[in-house]
Amino acid sequence: METKTIKPLAAFDIEEGRAERFIGDWPDLNAATGYRWIHLDLRDHSIKRWAKEHLPEIAARALCETETRPRCERLHDGMILNLRGVNLNPGSDPEDMVSLRLWVSKHAIVSARMRKVWAVDAIRVTAESGSAPITIGRFLAELTYGLTTRIEAVSFSLEERTDELEESVSEGRKLASGQLARLRQAVIKMRRFVNPQREAIATLASIESWIIAPDELALLRETSNRTRRIVEELDATRDRLSALQDHIDADRAHALSRNSYLLSIVAAIFLPLGFLTGLFGVNVAGMPGAAHPAAFAVLTVACMIFGLALYVIFRLFKWL
Repeated sequence: METKTIKPLAAFDIEEGRAERFIGDWPDLNAATGYRWIHLDLRDHSIKRWAKEHLPEIAARALCETETRPRCERLHDGMILNLRGVNLNPGSDPEDMVSLRLWVSKHAIVSARMRKVWAVDAIRVTAESGSAPITIGRFLAELTYGLTTRIEAVSFSLEERTDELEESVSEGRKLASGQLARLRQAVIKMRRFVNPQREAIATLASIESWIIAPDELALLRETSNRTRRIVEELDATRDRLSALQDHIDADRAHALSRNSYLLSIVAAIFLPLGFLTGLFGVNVAGMPGAAHPAAFAVLTVACMIFGLALYVIFRLFKWL
């Protein structure tokens, strides 16, 4: 009885591209014709019980796992497919990618998420208007295409921000505190999931003699190539940010070294002068010139000449 109280986010029977809301006895996964798509919210704790009762054991665990990474694996007559999408929810960082878990069989697609996945929501909105991908293979092709398109847009945004940082550094403008570190972290977080997603989509695109038609495999391969290009762009952006950080660190080290060098030169010049002034500053009897009115002026001129001589010597030895 508990499983019948589950309310899916979306439930449609799809036949030849026409989508109708599923209104039968829940939770039947077998569509009379075409295929059935059920989209679940994993925050509903009763879904775990339902998954154990109606899905293979491994698929049920994969659907309800707390932490997932992209993967694509055939299991019996179905397939486990975990994907990631950029987080476009309000107030969230896009690189904080959201997970999407799917169980795909010949007559059904069960998808589940914790947070809203916009690529899935786009398909849901279209299905509510009465149209949907004609086949399961087309559904997967459109889903992966939608996920990749949004990831590509965020990757391009990160690349543009990197261009702006490089321009700022080249013009000598000071970067905001932590700006470079936050951008590097965003790139690293995205690449962490996009790279295994590339492998998952490539595996999906290599599945033949199943429910995915040749033209749908071609679309999946094109999406796989786009994902590979995104990974390469993220790698390039990460390397550019690393080089930019190295450049900033080198400039800071050079400035520190230059300042330390100048301080050392100044100290080397004034050290003997400090010795002389300290020596003539002692207040003891017998100090030469103590009773002579021009002694202070003579000492001052002598120190200036001595300091100038030290400066000339440093220049001759190219220490300055």
